[in-house]
Amino acid sequence: MAQTRGLNLGNKLKGKQFPTMFINSRYSIFFRDGVRRIDFILAYVDDPKIEGEKKVERRREFENNLAKAGLELETEDKKESENGKTYFVKIHAPWEVLTTYAEVLNIKMPIKENDIPCAVETPFNWVAWPFRLPEIVMHPEPDYFTAPFSKERQELYLIDDENTFFSPSVRNRIVFYILTRCPYGTEEGKKKFGIKRLINNGTYSAAYPLHDCQYWRKANDPKCENERYTLYREWARFPRFFKEQPLDLIRKYYGERIGIYFAWLGFYTEMLFFAAVVGSICFLYGAFTMNENMSSREICEPSIGGEIIMCPLCDIKCDYWRLNSTCETSEYSHLFDNVATLFFAIFMGIWVTLFLEFWKRRQARLEYEWDLVDFEEEQQQLQLRPEYEAKCTQKRKNPVTQVIRGRKRLLSRILKYKSRYYMIAVIVYRLAVYAAFASIMENTQTLQPIRGLLTPQLATSVTASFLNFVIIMILNFLYERIAIWITDMEIPRTHFEYENRLTMKMFLFQFVNYYSSCFYVAFFKGKFVGYPGSYTYMFDRWRNEECDPAGCLIELTTQLTIIMAGKQIWGNIQEAFVPWIWNWWGRRKARNNPENLYGRWEQDHDLQNFGALGLFYEYLEMVIQFGFITLFVASFPLAPLLALMNNILEIRVDSWKLTTQFRRPVAAKAHSIGIWQEILNGMAILSVVTNAFIVAFTSDMIPRLVYYYAYSTESDSPMSGYINDSLSVFRISDFLEKNRPEENPGNFSTCRYRDYRYPPDHEKQYTHTMQFWHILAAKMAFIIIMEHVVFVVKFFVAWMIPDVPAEVKAKIKREKYLTQKILHEYELYKLKQKLCEGRTDASMEKNVLMNSSQSTLFSVVA
Repeated sequence: MAQTRGLNLGNKLKGKQFPTMFINSRYSIFFRDGVRRIDFILAYVDDPKIEGEKKVERRREFENNLAKAGLELETEDKKESENGKTYFVKIHAPWEVLTTYAEVLNIKMPIKENDIPCAVETPFNWVAWPFRLPEIVMHPEPDYFTAPFSKERQELYLIDDENTFFSPSVRNRIVFYILTRCPYGTEEGKKKFGIKRLINNGTYSAAYPLHDCQYWRKANDPKCENERYTLYREWARFPRFFKEQPLDLIRKYYGERIGIYFAWLGFYTEMLFFAAVVGSICFLYGAFTMNENMSSREICEPSIGGEIIMCPLCDIKCDYWRLNSTCETSEYSHLFDNVATLFFAIFMGIWVTLFLEFWKRRQARLEYEWDLVDFEEEQQQLQLRPEYEAKCTQKRKNPVTQVIRGRKRLLSRILKYKSRYYMIAVIVYRLAVYAAFASIMENTQTLQPIRGLLTPQLATSVTASFLNFVIIMILNFLYERIAIWITDMEIPRTHFEYENRLTMKMFLFQFVNYYSSCFYVAFFKGKFVGYPGSYTYMFDRWRNEECDPAGCLIELTTQLTIIMAGKQIWGNIQEAFVPWIWNWWGRRKARNNPENLYGRWEQDHDLQNFGALGLFYEYLEMVIQFGFITLFVASFPLAPLLALMNNILEIRVDSWKLTTQFRRPVAAKAHSIGIWQEILNGMAILSVVTNAFIVAFTSDMIPRLVYYYAYSTESDSPMSGYINDSLSVFRISDFLEKNRPEENPGNFSTCRYRDYRYPPDHEKQYTHTMQFWHILAAKMAFIIIMEHVVFVVKFFVAWMIPDVPAEVKAKIKREKYLTQKILHEYELYKLKQKLCEGRTDASMEKNVLMNSSQSTLFSVVA
């Protein structure tokens, strides 16, 4: 038999008549009386072990303390659950509790409907009509003037019905606040409290608010809002991918923190459209001008590239090879290594600034529309973490503030060592595999037909990219635990500090993991090779890799494409199918049960838990993608297009899984994307530097321009002879024994290599020529000029675009004035009312007069 507990519960139910349809309805989101709404659910399973007695005592004490705090509880016996093992404790927050904690949490509630005129629609708004949703979906409730709730001034607020005044998201937020601070006993001399610790130690198995209905149909209860159903129909289905997002409804149902994420993701996707269009145009330019590329034509020409004998790619086992064997690779490299690359790199430097600045403006609008202008994050985030109070034993006093704080054990050095060793591992793998591929492809006749398309350099890059991607996916499983372990060991004092530190550690882990191989190809490969007879070795064992004669840019493009595309495909599969499979497996026994045996709380219990890090991983995924399309975009102009297509799908996948596969998250406030904004700003600055270096050192553009303007000898075809000019000559007899190939079937006396060095028999043989220094000076000048130009434009654009739109500033000031006026007039009315009732004295009359004069003066000033 189900048990019922709560303060004054008997008095509340005495004499009440309730609709029959709600009595004993396990599908309802109300208590069995059909009146009190279920604001939270606690689930637990009896533990038959000895430890179970301790858990029973914890639960008894915890629930008694919840009742003392004013919450009302109703327990569903395990015999009535589908599996016959799980107890469900339903929690309801009565009006007195809600009003008390609404004041404690400084929650703003409506006092008057907003009468500020909306923006006038422009004649071109009809263009956006196909992408719009119905007005009732986009704006599910009127806009109000609000003020922090006060129990003493309840008449001021628009309270039509106490049961609906506080929205379900506000109610579950208040209850969760109580749950996280409710004590359950003293153990080992320490006071224990909080539902999080009870879940961690197995006392409870889950704690969650209920969805308001099933996502595929509306509830039978007319008191249900059916917002989940509306979100699924209008937002979470992929056929609605071209529609705008109902951000106000998302915020109302899930809270501001989740709402701001989807607002940011939608805005990011919109801005990607412009980058994708420009990137596609640059790519098409490269495709249309492939036949005009003189460098690849010379490489493919039998009389030029076919007669140039190149030095071996590895020691002893590799043979000499002809330059025209890389014909196809050099042709494809022109798709990404052309003059449009420079334009696109500069464009993306400006685009990222526009994106960040316009997002600040969009965020300011949301802060106003969602009533977050005066939201003080510190008020909610600077509360001490229960883990800090429990674990922190070593304390010290700040000499300035005199505040006693716990000592932090800084373990972030792990990140430094991890990044160093991971980079070395990637390089060692590439060097070892490169030599093997070079030997196999040179000596295996069956691979000769594909040698033009799959060179040893490209084969190494492809396999290294796939292996790196697999390692990334494996290590991602460990990153969360390592980062959390490090952060927990530091014992952050507040939730705000904890989230920021965890975010930075996870981002640094992912940054090294995803970008290390790309940084190696872009800035290290082919830069420290040496020359035949004096090669550079890593650990005196592995010879450094060489770039293709057409440059390393095509290899960087390959690396970027595989990792970026693979991550996006795997991420969507993981996000969409894994929760669905787990839910399908968890509901396998209950699928055929009627709803009267499978309650609403059980249905939600079988869903996946979104968790405290659920939104964190969504941000992390998008920020890593942002790095791909900004840090290395000069090598792959189609990256924004891939990101755009992925994000269109990502929005619907995220909304679908959140609406259908996960329990309802606890609503939380947030007025911005937090520390992710600083990370994006840092990546935006770094992207200007990386793209400048990619164009200068990874691309072959600067050497070609130097040749075109300074060393070309043919006016009709200035780029003729560039390939021969960019290859130096080496005398084979000068090879050291450890470098000399085993065979020389062609009896070649010289071979060529990619560098600018004097030929043999020259008085400065094998030293760099003056052309090398001219090219190096041109590269450095290009980097300085490009960085200064882009940074000047970036800072000018940032200065020109205010963070808060002028009309929003005006509305904020207007709303503050009207709100203060309403509050002032209310206080004046209360004083006059007391005066009329004869419960005042002369001093109060004086106050009334003063308030009246102040009100008049206030109106005049306004």
